[in-house]
Amino acid sequence: MQLRRSVRAVVLDQDDRILLCRFVIPKPTGPIVVWAAPGGGIEEGETLLAALRRELSEEVGLTVDADPPHVWHQQVIDPGHAAGYDGVVNDYFLVRTTTFHPRGALSDDQLAAENITGFRWWPLPEIAAHPGPDLFSPRDLATPLAALIADGAPPVPLPLGL
Repeated sequence: MQLRRSVRAVVLDQDDRILLCRFVIPKPTGPIVVWAAPGGGIEEGETLLAALRRELSEEVGLTVDADPPHVWHQQVIDPGHAAGYDGVVNDYFLVRTTTFHPRGALSDDQLAAENITGFRWWPLPEIAAHPGPDLFSPRDLATPLAALIADGAPPVPLPLGL
């Protein structure tokens, strides 16, 4: 079984808003919009934190010097979830920062090649009340995010569902 290994950052600002990337995923039945934490694939020989630092710099222009806490772990076995893979493994790290305008090293064309079409700071109540049709990743992002904001980083990464 071939799983895509990725790292993601739960980037929270001073108002506990989370920075999410807007992905437009092409599907035969029409595109699907998914809001997900910035991050991406781990390259050969990279550690989780090295991949996280690279991805944040490329996608949103955020530099992370400290070692952020590992807060969530997600494994999704679904051959249709990531093209060319049987599923994904995402490891999430908590990054606290002040609000900034996301602009990384990647050009708009390079972002579009990764299906990223925008960024937005989301407050938790808007995620919890969002009627769709856009999706979040994980689908029930509001629940683990509320716990993370209320309780801080857990002692070990919490498992997430789809």
